[in-house]
Order: sequence, then structure tokens, then C-alpha cells
Amino acid sequence: MATPAAVAARGEPAYRPRTGRNIELALLLCAVAIAVFGYVEVGINIDDRVPPDAAEYGAALGGLALVAHGVIRWRARYADPLLLPIAVLLNGIGLVVIYRLDRATPGSHAAPTQLLWSALGVGLCVAVIVLLRDHRVLRRYAYSGALVALVLLVAPIFFPAVYGSRIWITVGPFSIQPGEFAKILLVIFFAAYLAAHRDALALTGRRIWRFTLPPGRVLGPVLLVWAAFIGVLVLETDLGMSLLYFGIFVVMLYVATARTSWIVIGLVLAAAGVVLVGWLSPHVHARVDQWLHPLASVEAGQGANQIAQSLFAFAWGGVLGTGLGLGHSILIGFAAKSDFILATIGEELGLVGMVALLLLYLLLVSRGYRAGIALRDPFGRLLAIGLATIVGLQVFVVAGGVLDLIPLTGATLPFIAQGGSSVVTNWIIVALLVRLSDLARRPLPEGEA
Repeated sequence: MATPAAVAARGEPAYRPRTGRNIELALLLCAVAIAVFGYVEVGINIDDRVPPDAAEYGAALGGLALVAHGVIRWRARYADPLLLPIAVLLNGIGLVVIYRLDRATPGSHAAPTQLLWSALGVGLCVAVIVLLRDHRVLRRYAYSGALVALVLLVAPIFFPAVYGSRIWITVGPFSIQPGEFAKILLVIFFAAYLAAHRDALALTGRRIWRFTLPPGRVLGPVLLVWAAFIGVLVLETDLGMSLLYFGIFVVMLYVATARTSWIVIGLVLAAAGVVLVGWLSPHVHARVDQWLHPLASVEAGQGANQIAQSLFAFAWGGVLGTGLGLGHSILIGFAAKSDFILATIGEELGLVGMVALLLLYLLLVSRGYRAGIALRDPFGRLLAIGLATIVGLQVFVVAGGVLDLIPLTGATLPFIAQGGSSVVTNWIIVALLVRLSDLARRPLPEGEA
């Protein structure tokens, strides 16, 4: 493909590749309008009037969206035009649902706090887009980033457990979940390691029956990651994050080598780890027991536990839902705004609303994969696929847990659930995908087309 300058030099009409920025702006306005409509609907359904701060809420969300859009026009004009609108819509829906649950929790002001965290996330997203001109720079810091990630993973062990898990660093009223930030650093490390060793992983090894096992020197890091997975599971009893880390690595390993045997090995190791820790850890064992017998507490006359209450919420919502503000999912308890927020969406927006939400996530993940496939350098390809896999796997473990398809893990639904660390991390992921998709969609210089 010739550049516009080369075409102009030949006297031909100037050709300007489509950037999709105007489409992005139109979709952003739709996303903000949908979120404001949901906010207004909550107020009308609960108080029979429009919330007095609806205009401020819309202005804040719209302002953040326009700032991010302007920076993309300036620094990443060829970026995928769907990434930012999807992120804004998901973040807006999350703020609406948290606000709705605030109304059922006297004295709670989680929605304004979540909006502040969202503003910080958009600010970091803008900073990444402006400062990171070429994603290949990250490859230089892969190993030091992995060391930082290890420190972030281990640090919560020295702080008190919260609801049975040691995943928080709490200092006074301020708390963060460092594992959320560690997963981005680990994906950068995985992408750099696999890009450097993909030939050894794909072309060497000993064949046993239908599977080809890699040589020991290559298998070593894989076993090290598995040991870290078990370590996090044992020391922090964080089943969700452990499955997420290991799942990301297995998916990226498969993409780098195209070997099905890696998927089989990964699933066997993950299953062995869960069974082992489920047997040793009472917390994980209780999660597995609730998964196998979700209605046991009801049958025993002790009332509905969180899983049972979540299933009741989905059943009560039916196909079209009860309407925003008209459900009873707050009965789930303290985790209604975080781990179980999908139950509120299922009850008040119904099966239709929940499927629409999952399709948004599917579209976001697919655009990340699309950017990865279009990139030429192996590091960028693995990085894009790894980042998109973070979102996809996290949605799977959360939705699977609250629907009782898999044991409850305690992970947060990206952009939707209450949690500053989570929403900031997801905005950084979007920023990196914007940067990667910009390079993937950018016209090639003359001579390389």
C-alpha cells in the first residue's frame, strides 16, 4: 500500500486510509447516553423522579470519554475504533449498577468512589497512550517486571486476611489489590519469554503417544509457573487469581507453539493443583463444597447462602428482568457489589441484558485477538492475545462462579464490579490494546506493503 505522500507525488488523488475516529466518537456518545438512561431509570423506578445528579454523572462520564477520544485522535489515530466505546459502556453500566445497589445500602457511597477510580483509570490510560509510542519497548523490562509482579503477589501475605483471602494491602482507609496490577506485568513477561523461546517450545521434545513433551530446560519455566500458581493458591487462598494466571500462560503457550499437548498438560496440572489445595485448604474446600451442593443451606433450614441467593436472582429476573432498581439481589450480602454484581444484572436486566453484556465482553476480547493476529512481531502478537485473554478468562471465572458452573473464585467482573484496583487495571489493558491495534492497523511505509 502506498503512502498518501507517494500517491500525491504521482499526481493521483490523495488517498487517506480510514481511521474510524468519527465512528468511535458516535459510538462513545451512544455509550454515554445508554449509561445515563440507566442511571435515570434507577431513580425513576426507586424514587419516581430523575436523580438530581444525573446531569453531573453524564457530564463526568462523557468528559472522561471525550478526553480519551481526543488523545487517541492525537497519538493513535489508527487504533481500533471499538475498544474505547466498549470500555466506556462497560464502565458506565458498572457505575449504574453500583449506584443502584448503593440505594439499597443505607449510608453507602460506593458509586462516587468508583467514579473517582474510573477517572484515575482513564488518566493512566491516557498516559500510557501518550508515553508508550512503541510497545516493543516493554520487552526490555520483561524480567524486571516479572520480579515486581512477584513482589506484588507476595506482599498481601503479610497483611490480615479479608473474607478468608490474603489478597489486599490495607493501610488505614486505603486498600489496593496488587495482584490486579501483577497480571499485566506477568503477561508482558510471558509474551517476551515465549517470543524468545517459541522455536524450542514448538520444534523440540520427546514424543510420547500422541503428545510431544518439551525438553527439561524448556519445561522448567512452565513448572515454575505452576508452582507459583499453587503457591498463590495455598498462601493467599485466591482461587480466581491463581486460575487466571495459569490460564493466561497456557493460552499464550498454545498460541506461541500451536501444540495441543500444551493445553492438555496445562489442564492436567491445573486440575491436580485445585484437587491438592482443595484437600489441604479449608477455604478452597468450602468453595468446592458449595459448588457441588448450592442449595444445601436452604435444605438444612439455614437460609440461602450467596450461591443460592445468586441463583434465585437469576431465576427471578427471567428473560427481560425486573427493571433497574426493582430487584432484591442486595440480599446476597457484602459481595453484591463486587463478586456477585452479575446477579444484579441478571435479575434486573434479565437474560437479554446479561447476554448483551457478555457479547460486549466477547467483542472486546475478539478485537484484542484481531489486533494480535494482524501484528507482525511475535512479542506484540502474544502481548495483545495475552491482554485480551485476561479479560476473557476473568469474565468466564466470574460468570461461571455466580452461575454455579464452576467453584466460586472471588474474582471481579472487569469494569463492572466495585473495586479501584480492578477498574484501573482494566483501563491500562485497554490503553495497551489501543496502542497495539494502532500499529496493527497503520498503513505500511512505502516499500514494505
